[in-house]
Amino acid sequence: MSFALLFSGQGNQHSAMLPWLADDALVHDMCAQLGVDDWRRALADPHWAERNDNAQTLLTGLALAAWAQLGPMVSPPAAVAGYSVGELAAFSAAGVIDAGAAAALAPQRAAAMDRCAARAPGGLLAVSGLPEQKWEQLRIDAGLELAIRNGSASVVLGGPIAALDEAERMAIAAGAQCTRLRVNVASHTRWMREAAESFSLVLAQVPFQAPRAVLFSNAGDRIRDARSARVALAAQIAQTVRWDECMENIRARQVRCVLEVGPGQALARMWNQRYPGVPARACDDFRSAAAVAAWLNSHADP
Repeated sequence: MSFALLFSGQGNQHSAMLPWLADDALVHDMCAQLGVDDWRRALADPHWAERNDNAQTLLTGLALAAWAQLGPMVSPPAAVAGYSVGELAAFSAAGVIDAGAAAALAPQRAAAMDRCAARAPGGLLAVSGLPEQKWEQLRIDAGLELAIRNGSASVVLGGPIAALDEAERMAIAAGAQCTRLRVNVASHTRWMREAAESFSLVLAQVPFQAPRAVLFSNAGDRIRDARSARVALAAQIAQTVRWDECMENIRARQVRCVLEVGPGQALARMWNQRYPGVPARACDDFRSAAAVAAWLNSHADP
């Protein structure tokens, strides 16, 4: 069996996500962390759902629970990667940190980022449909940074709110499609540098292991040992996510299919657009864990 496992980032969370997910111990622990009895009811409140600390804790906890329930039904993945905060669950799935550590790290990561955002409020703007030369000039003119590169004509820019407003106006005038992400911090930019440094100190106290699966960082590099895993997990908070390179490196592993774990289908959709010959689905597409496993088993086997 040869498949890749991708863990979603935040921004697409919704109360009906992962309808098949059982309320296991990981879900109960996550609810206790969040101080809620019913995570679906809490998620129905958009103000609660968009808070950075809630979103990162919730998405990490649910991803860990989803993979814990799916993992025994399928073979180990041939490659693993996580998009932004999805790296916490990805590192756990690859055996770098245990699930309890990943769950505990999520609110600490969010808190470090929120402290930066309190001093310099910011956000993220997805821009697509412009050639690289145009969006790069727009980025420079607006004083923003490249937060995420999904492809040459699909990027996410990050920075202060006023600069994002100006960039959105210019991008739309140039014919781009723009979307403000449901994220209230300028993730993966220099405005999060202190958060990366703070989180690095937290990670220094956590046991890390070499990955048991092929694992790619948000920088696009393969993680081969505990030291590089620890460095990468902190650094990505303030560095560009090269998701295009992650996808290229995963494709080079010659996987037969791809599964996205998390809310929505954003990563699966990006993969299918880029590599239509290698099918990708999202856990959110299915009504039961058995159906997810059946699809994966039928497509991943030679």
